[in-house]
Amino acid sequence: MKKFILALLFPAIFLVQPLSGQSDSLIFQAAVSDTQDVSVRLFDSDKPLDISLRFDISQYKRKRSDTTYLNAVLTYYTDENDSVSKKIKIRARGEIRRKICDFPPFFLNFRMKDSKDGKFVGINKLKVVPYCKLGYEDYVLREYLIYKLYNVLTENSLRVRLFRINLYNTAKPGKPLKQYGFAIEPVRVFEKRTGSFELKNVKLSRSFIKPEMLDRCAIFNYMIGNTDWSIPNMHNVHLFQQPFSEQPELAMIVPYDFDYSGLINAEYAVPFETLPIKSVKERLYLGSCRSREEFRNALDEFIARKDEFYRTVNDFAYLSDRSKREIIRYLDGFYRLFDKRETIIATLLLECREP
Repeated sequence: MKKFILALLFPAIFLVQPLSGQSDSLIFQAAVSDTQDVSVRLFDSDKPLDISLRFDISQYKRKRSDTTYLNAVLTYYTDENDSVSKKIKIRARGEIRRKICDFPPFFLNFRMKDSKDGKFVGINKLKVVPYCKLGYEDYVLREYLIYKLYNVLTENSLRVRLFRINLYNTAKPGKPLKQYGFAIEPVRVFEKRTGSFELKNVKLSRSFIKPEMLDRCAIFNYMIGNTDWSIPNMHNVHLFQQPFSEQPELAMIVPYDFDYSGLINAEYAVPFETLPIKSVKERLYLGSCRSREEFRNALDEFIARKDEFYRTVNDFAYLSDRSKREIIRYLDGFYRLFDKRETIIATLLLECREP
């Protein structure tokens, strides 16, 4: 069976090669691929990038279309006295947040280019998570931090870049709205970085996912209090194939979209009605059942990374001290289960799900 699945999936690797660049003419060319075949440097720095976006925000908020692009101009700053402007396209994206947020998440779609310089070189389509509503900026920063925490565990995770965004409404000139947001590493960039290709429209059982990666993903989501993910529904997880890995017949799993996690505790976040919890702050393990020894081995890296997790939170300069204390207290609730009675393992055994 595994050989049959592998035979079906291998040809897909020839379908994900990036397209070559095109000239940056005044006529907009909609990008077909998410990235170009050049070195992407946007995610190499943890320093916030200052950008400005000018477009018809009134129309964007009113229509919330995830199919229609609007014209926009993006400006970023190379230093205090110099900036670069690009004509781009922008459209809304997402499911829940596109409906409930005053300002839905969006895609930035760039012209295909062969430029050798610039912050966005090599990227055609970029996911950005801005503020959802005024007063919700803390949620954006916490979600960014969750991606950084998962980066601590593994390189097989999506990288992020923090933005300071000035939003100018071309339909209603005035002072810009200044907010934090963050960009998420495009799938095509991840594929190139990890020598993999994404599996789309393929439903795999848990037994076809690398067990150590599945357990890492499930325990991490348990740690941050996130139940908003599903393998059967391919909800908030990407699956990738690595043809030249030691286990090419097994898929990698990479989680994303953490705004419904207890660590963020967003005002709009509620657990699914089918789950036996009443608040997203309650943890519930949705991973596969393992033996005590297998769980113990999977938990070892969380013990080993504890100090780095806490340091990542405490060193994050853009969250208030109060928010940092709340996050640390929430993580403390997870690590208190690592006691002599191995309460954490007993909990995982009780709540785990059969493949």
